[in-house]
Amino acid sequence: MADTAVMVTGAAGFIGYHVARALLDAGRTVVGLDSLNHYYDPALKQARLDLLAPYPGFSFVRADLSDRTAIADLFAKHRFPVVIHLAAQAGVRHSLSHPHDYVDSNLEGFLNVLEGCRHNGCEHLIYASSSSVYGANTKLPFAVDDPTDHPISLYAATKKANELMAHCYSHLYRLPTTGLRFFTIYGPWYRPDMALYLFARAITEGRPIKLFNHGQMQRDFTYIDDVTQVVSRLIDLVPPGHARAAGAPAQIYNVGNHSPEQLMHVVALLETELGRPAIKEMLPMQPGDVPATFADVDGLMRDVGFRPSTPIADGIRAFATWFRSYHGA
Repeated sequence: MADTAVMVTGAAGFIGYHVARALLDAGRTVVGLDSLNHYYDPALKQARLDLLAPYPGFSFVRADLSDRTAIADLFAKHRFPVVIHLAAQAGVRHSLSHPHDYVDSNLEGFLNVLEGCRHNGCEHLIYASSSSVYGANTKLPFAVDDPTDHPISLYAATKKANELMAHCYSHLYRLPTTGLRFFTIYGPWYRPDMALYLFARAITEGRPIKLFNHGQMQRDFTYIDDVTQVVSRLIDLVPPGHARAAGAPAQIYNVGNHSPEQLMHVVALLETELGRPAIKEMLPMQPGDVPATFADVDGLMRDVGFRPSTPIADGIRAFATWFRSYHGA
């Protein structure tokens, strides 16, 4: 018999923690999985887990997605009806120097999740993709139907591969899958390798912040609470009723704010909230990066009646408030 628990992989991560907490607040039972690896400080991951631990509906499993036996056993034990797969080896720049990490986590790990879903009656797999799949595209805004055949980082290539793998399992085994192309998610309990966090640390410590492409960047910053609303609404919206993927029960959405922000404006907001000016170091574009991201979110509006809309000033204020509290800054 299937368990009623929702599985959330990457539950100690930034997005995974917030999604798990939103589900628990809504009264759902959650089994969280995470490897607590050292890509960034595990103490931050543990701090997130400490906030989830008091919920009676939460249980935690520490395991690596690439451990085929452990993942198979976990799926067989619970037979999760819904799996929200948010764990991955993240980071564009890290993929330039540690490519095998991405194969282990994002390809082999994702295959183990797909196999677990396939063999244990999963009714809906929701998984994280990324706006990075749009690669060298120059047409804005990025639409789900745009070509995504030219990734410019290995991280992006693995996320595109995830979409193809999910579609294959949807086609072959009628596994309903929904992929979410996230656009620059940010907010409290943020990842410390991300630009806003790095900027905040540097500003409070009086160090220069690195502004690539000489600061001429645009990002579709998307606040984390909007993301949890999207995921919560999609859980019960199971393809194929609205799927357009060649008859397979597979769907993909952009999850973005549909409002790209100039990076220099975001830095100015951070300066205001932190009460200190930034020392700016202007640098050329980095390999694997793109000058602008901008999400077409018509699909979300059409199917769930919701689009992310938190104003950047409000989101930066919430992030900065958490940052000062967490670091005593």
